[in-house]
Amino acid sequence: MRLYRLESKIVALFIVLIVVVQLAGFAAIRKAIDGNARSAITDELAIGQRVFVRLLDQNAQKLTQGARLLASDYGFRQAIGTDDRDTINSVLANHGARIGASMAMLIGTDGQIRASTLEYPDTDLQRSSMELIRKPEAENGASDNVIVGDSLFQIVAVPIKAPVTIAWVVMGFPVDRQLITDMRALSSLQVSILVSNRGATGWAADVSTLSPDASGMLTKEISQPSMKGAGIADLQIYGNEYRARALPLARSSSGQEAVAVLQRSVSEAVAPYHRLQVILLTISIVGVLVAALASAVMARRITSPLRELAAVAKRLGAGDYSEGVHIRRRRDEIGRLAGAFENMRTEIATRELKITRLAYQDHLTDLPNRAQFADLLKTAIAAAREVPHGTCHILMLDLDRFQQVNDVLGHSFGDDLLRQVAHRLVEQLQHPDAKVARLGGDEFAILLPGADHDEALEQAMRVLRALEHPLSLQEQTVDLGAGIGVAGFPAHGQTSDELLSHVEVAMYTAKRKGSGVVVYDPAIDKTSQESLSLLSELRRALERDEFMLYLQPKLNLASGGVIGAEALVRWVHPEKGFIGPDNFIPFAETTGFIRMLTTWMMEKTARLCGELQGRGIHLKFSVNLSTRDLMDLELPNTFATILNTYRLSPESFCLEITESAIMDDPARAQNTLERLSRMGFALGIDDFGTGYSSLAYLKSLPVDELKIDKSFVMKMEQDQDDAKIVRSTVDLGHNLGLRVVAEGVESEAVWFLLRQMGCDQGQGYFMGKPMPVERFLEWMQSWRAPAMLDQSENVAV
Repeated sequence: MRLYRLESKIVALFIVLIVVVQLAGFAAIRKAIDGNARSAITDELAIGQRVFVRLLDQNAQKLTQGARLLASDYGFRQAIGTDDRDTINSVLANHGARIGASMAMLIGTDGQIRASTLEYPDTDLQRSSMELIRKPEAENGASDNVIVGDSLFQIVAVPIKAPVTIAWVVMGFPVDRQLITDMRALSSLQVSILVSNRGATGWAADVSTLSPDASGMLTKEISQPSMKGAGIADLQIYGNEYRARALPLARSSSGQEAVAVLQRSVSEAVAPYHRLQVILLTISIVGVLVAALASAVMARRITSPLRELAAVAKRLGAGDYSEGVHIRRRRDEIGRLAGAFENMRTEIATRELKITRLAYQDHLTDLPNRAQFADLLKTAIAAAREVPHGTCHILMLDLDRFQQVNDVLGHSFGDDLLRQVAHRLVEQLQHPDAKVARLGGDEFAILLPGADHDEALEQAMRVLRALEHPLSLQEQTVDLGAGIGVAGFPAHGQTSDELLSHVEVAMYTAKRKGSGVVVYDPAIDKTSQESLSLLSELRRALERDEFMLYLQPKLNLASGGVIGAEALVRWVHPEKGFIGPDNFIPFAETTGFIRMLTTWMMEKTARLCGELQGRGIHLKFSVNLSTRDLMDLELPNTFATILNTYRLSPESFCLEITESAIMDDPARAQNTLERLSRMGFALGIDDFGTGYSSLAYLKSLPVDELKIDKSFVMKMEQDQDDAKIVRSTVDLGHNLGLRVVAEGVESEAVWFLLRQMGCDQGQGYFMGKPMPVERFLEWMQSWRAPAMLDQSENVAV
């Protein structure tokens, strides 16, 4: 069984879940058993402690009773009265041996030992004996636990009365194995009597029910902090876990201690439950095996139809829709999934046919589309490779003026027009295997398999002549025309992508030049690459601040004072040096870069204007706008942002527009100009007189200034016709309420002639050429207007 299969994963999941549940239950039961056992042991130790104390008390009472028999013996009292030492010693030894005492002493009322079975009684024994007989309850006999040597003893003290107390009998009995064996028999607890070594360097086992090795290990465990103060502790002795309780019994003056350690084995306590645990484990194993078998059966019932559905999906992915789904489980989810697969199979089969048609055929003209044309071209190239000197060519054409027709007459008319064009193209095919395709919009392509260069050109000219004939449609006659590009294999490309790219370049060149048919030439691509390079350099120039702001003065012709300047741009290339505006401004207008350049110009001029106003110099700056600027609906907002940034008034600027820029799209241009005029900008028409604008339309524009083109001004001194045009333009501007500016003032005579005609302002090389800002400011300081000529010297026009 492979682990990555769903069947294996289902079985594994069931087994894991069963094992986890069983292990969790087993662990919980084991923990409960262990916890209950420990709790029971704790209770057992508490009871055992009371039993042991009671056992010690009973033993002490028995020993006390034995000592009382000696104290009541008449002969013994008589021997004490006569101080018969031999008799006293003999009686103490004999009676002590009969009752199990290992020591016996006779202590007088003065506290002196008068007789003893020990040659040298232990100091702790003497002290403990004296403390015992001094207890108030000692008149009836008393007992205590003492440490003698390194062993634990029970001592009893009984008074000898005749009838008053004449002496004390003190007898000592070792706590021996018999006592702890009895305790073991009563409680099933292990009992050990431990005595600490002198100097508190460790413990020694006095007597114990444990084995010698185990009791020796116990002496090491007794040092745990939890064993202090009769606490409960868990001990490890030779791999067995014990729960223990320590019972303090005695403490000597030298610091020795004696304790009784009661222990109960945890393993012994849980032993009765082991069989139950084994039964549970067996049940768990059987449950896992049964679950594995059941899950395997269920997993197979789930995965078998899924594998069949996977095979169906694989066939569908490979495009085979012939065989259906044969799963008859209709009631459960698998059956419903199988039904969904069957529906999907039939739907995909139907949709595939539609998609194939949409993917490879143009729905408007029923011609092959771009994708199918690319495949046909690849096939044609492959066939040409198989033939010695084999060739194939393609034509690509783009209709002229189709967009205007579409905008004016509507898209429905445009669609009908494209269908007629497609039909006409098919009619013009000469090659038997030629194919016409619509690539999109108003672009068409013709594939000429096996055709050579001359045949391709002949076909292109035939198509061009056919499109020169007007098309009649819906009572409208439309004159179209086209630009056609030609490219062929292997001369212009080795692959279909190369040919399509090169023929498109040739087509756009034909459109741009209006030359009808253009065959691809690598030089065309080079020009395109140079254009792209220039655009890239222009963008970098703007980012690297390579452009410079130049200013050409504008003066009041009547007073000779400087009233403003026209803002111009110059490009200082890091490698090519100074580049004149004629070399990059037309390209910037074509590519749309001019809008970025206009924003740069406005911002630089606004910054300069703000700085000059801060120094008390108030000038009006003229900034040129292009056709693309007027088409930009965001231009007024951009200018407003710049004015707010430098806190300037729109009255500080005059925006100049050429007539041709206005007439390209008059409605849109007028909308932009009206928005700028409402903002407060002065508007001027640049190069007036060179365009073809309607004076009635110009009258409706919100302009404030006319600038006469320099071509009329420069030669007006020698050419009376130019002078008349200038005078007429000045009068026309004044009659329209406009300010008139003349550019191209290059001599003093022209200056005075313009002033005589009433022209308001002028600019030209006579006053100053375009110059950098620093030189412009220096020029302002040195400028002196020419002196007034005598009236007799004025030129009459």
